[in-house]
Amino acid sequence: MRQLLQFYRKQSFWINRISVFGVAIVLIMLIFPREGKFKFEFQRGKPWMHEDLIAPFDFSIQKTTSELAQERESIQRRMKPFFRFKPEKSAQQRILLIADLQQKMMTPSGELPADYLNLKNLALQIFDQVHETGIVELNPVLEGQPPDFPIMVIRNNTATDVELNKLFNIRTADQLVKDQLKKINNPAVAEMLLRLISGRLVQNVLFDKTTTEREIQNTMDRISVGRGMIQKGERIISKGELINSEKLQTLESFRNEYEQQIGSTLNYFGIVIGQGMLVTISLTVLFLFLLFFRPAIFRQDKNVVIILLIILLMIFLISFVVRNHLDYLYMLPVCLVPILIRVFYDTRVALFVHLVVIIITGFLVPNSFEFVFLQLIAGIIAIMSVVQVTRREQFLFSAFLIFLTYSAIYSGLNLMQDGNFSTTGTKNYMMFAGSALITLLAYPLVSIFEKTFGIITDLTLLELSDTNNELLRKMAEVAPGTFQHSIQLANIAEEVIREIGGNPLLVRVGALYHDIGKTDMPLYFIENQATGVNPHDELSFDESARIIVGHVQKGIEMARKKKLPESITDFIRMHHGTKKVEYFYSRYLETKPDDEAIDESFAYRGPVPFSKETAVVMMADSVEAASRSIKSPDFEKIDKLVESVINKQLTDGQYDNSEITIRDIYLIKKILKKKLMNIYHIRVSYR
Repeated sequence: MRQLLQFYRKQSFWINRISVFGVAIVLIMLIFPREGKFKFEFQRGKPWMHEDLIAPFDFSIQKTTSELAQERESIQRRMKPFFRFKPEKSAQQRILLIADLQQKMMTPSGELPADYLNLKNLALQIFDQVHETGIVELNPVLEGQPPDFPIMVIRNNTATDVELNKLFNIRTADQLVKDQLKKINNPAVAEMLLRLISGRLVQNVLFDKTTTEREIQNTMDRISVGRGMIQKGERIISKGELINSEKLQTLESFRNEYEQQIGSTLNYFGIVIGQGMLVTISLTVLFLFLLFFRPAIFRQDKNVVIILLIILLMIFLISFVVRNHLDYLYMLPVCLVPILIRVFYDTRVALFVHLVVIIITGFLVPNSFEFVFLQLIAGIIAIMSVVQVTRREQFLFSAFLIFLTYSAIYSGLNLMQDGNFSTTGTKNYMMFAGSALITLLAYPLVSIFEKTFGIITDLTLLELSDTNNELLRKMAEVAPGTFQHSIQLANIAEEVIREIGGNPLLVRVGALYHDIGKTDMPLYFIENQATGVNPHDELSFDESARIIVGHVQKGIEMARKKKLPESITDFIRMHHGTKKVEYFYSRYLETKPDDEAIDESFAYRGPVPFSKETAVVMMADSVEAASRSIKSPDFEKIDKLVESVINKQLTDGQYDNSEITIRDIYLIKKILKKKLMNIYHIRVSYR
């Protein structure tokens, strides 16, 4: 057991890396469908490039999506709407009609006239005649229909086919009442009965939406998805035969049936093993690429997790859409992957990760060649559009280029296959536009990943480099000398890092913020002492050193309070490394040479720089600050200063953890000398 633990400690890095990639492979395998993959590639408008294809089993030729949609539309047009006869609607009105007539004809003494009974029977006869036939509801389904339009009327749970003109509506029912009342010789009585009966007419044949929709759905469910059969042993297509629309649908039908049958047989485990091999190979290539070509990315856990997480999310999204909403496949924002990876890392990593994603998903989607080609070109364009991300508005420009790329490639593929735009629908172009718009999610996703994983991008660095930010604005107000020093240092360090290789923007921002701790007690730093008064004259040497050293810790506290990224805080923490405050240290030695605690009291806490960027800021900071004390600077003095400062730091081990080479140090010295000479307007005299 002890040996196992020792082995894990020694090999923990490799075990963790392999485990992370292994988990990613397993998750992708769980996402993958378990159907077999059709082994032939084909495209409409191109010849069949393989041997004659003979059907190994019977299968039906499936109808196209447009054919099924046309059939459903035809059913909806032809389907007779259902109406339900509601006798209870008229029964209540019949009772009210009797009451109305009785009230209208009753004399003041409470008696009814002799002809009341005859008029009552006539009114009820007309009322019943209308309602027994039925007054149909005025519903939108009947708008614009001819008089002989058939509907289904349900009476006593029995549906009967009835033409619309066999039923009354409110207008024709009212007309019938008028015609029937013409038999009465007394116009006043006829008018009274007309008002009473018309007021109680009610629609009692009502539209039954539930039954109508259920019957439509039942009819649609009975639609056959096939439109023909291919028998076992029958030739599906011959070698060299042109794939027209008819042959394309036959091949698509065969592919679907083939993949289902393969996936449901004993070949299941073979399919799983094959998928596992392909996914493993794809991610192994990514593993090796990061290991050999991007070791800095490969060494950090969070970088590997971010890359694999983005790959997993996109593969899951594509798999879900393929299974459930295939028609919306081209609305997926596949180009989000290269854009996000480019913002976090570089163009080569973005392109390589994008290739891995589209290669893996190519096994999931139909017409994989078209999908891979379309996404590959669009991804390359997306990467080129964000090579230098200096403004967040670039995401909008990138989305526009993605839409144009999708549209151009899709149009080209259609022209190549059909020779015209007859099969090109606006739906796909709308989906391309939707995909491009969804790509704008890159902006909030970058912020989410930054906060979740504690990483920093050029977009955030650009925001931090604005000198109107609160910390820099405060430095300019209370410590103007330090602010000017920081600006000068940023320019110098940025020039240096461009020459030896690194992140110039990170160096610039780190240099701007490296001395923010001096804003706490600005007058104790010589660059801010404009009045000639030096507060250190009133302090002991160790107290002065404590204040000078303390500006690093004060800066770290300010940075954390304002939630600056940790990579910027590192510049504050490391820009003095573990050096000593030489001036006060040497003065203290003169007074107390035997004090054993002097090294700790006069030294910065460190740590020493761990990257090229932090090392460059340390060098440039030390040299730029020391150059201010040179009287009458010239080439020899600057040359001697740069050599002595950097050589001492090198001897003290300040660069041991920064992976900086002797060649880098040589170039840095050369650039620092040149920059200082430019600052002090020194020209080299030639003899």
